[in-house]
Amino acid sequence: MNDRDFNLKNCRPIISTARITDDMSFDERFQNITLRPIVKQQHDLFVLVFKNYIAKHKNVFYDLSLEKRLDYIENTVHKDMKFRNSVKGMIIGLFTLEEYELYITNSSSLNKRMMNIVKERLLSSIQVFERPEVLTAV
Repeated sequence: MNDRDFNLKNCRPIISTARITDDMSFDERFQNITLRPIVKQQHDLFVLVFKNYIAKHKNVFYDLSLEKRLDYIENTVHKDMKFRNSVKGMIIGLFTLEEYELYITNSSSLNKRMMNIVKERLLSSIQVFERPEVLTAV
C-alpha cells in the first residue's frame, strides 16, 4: 500500500455499526467498508455544498414546507446531474487506488448506493438547513 492509500484509509472514521459478513454482496461490502466511512467523513462538506446549492437556486428551499424540503433534497441528489457529479467527485477522490479499481467494475450500482447514503445524511440533517437569518436571530 502506498503512502496516499495508507493516509486515506487512516483518516476515515470507523463506523461501529457497519457489518461485514461472508455472505454479503460485493456492493454491500464496498458500501460498508468504503462508501459509508467516506460519506461520514465528508458530511460537513456535503452540508456546506448543499447550503451553497440552495443559495445558487435563489433560496426557494426556505419557502417550502418541511415535506417539500425533503422532496427538494431527494430531487437534487437524484436528478441534478451537476450536483450528483460534484458529490461523486468528492467521494471518489478519497478512494484508494484499489478501491477505485473495484468501483469501476460496478460503478452504476455503487453510484446509486453512494447517492442514497448522501441523500439520507442530508435528510437527517434537515434542521441545519434553516434560513441563515433565522439562526442568527436567536
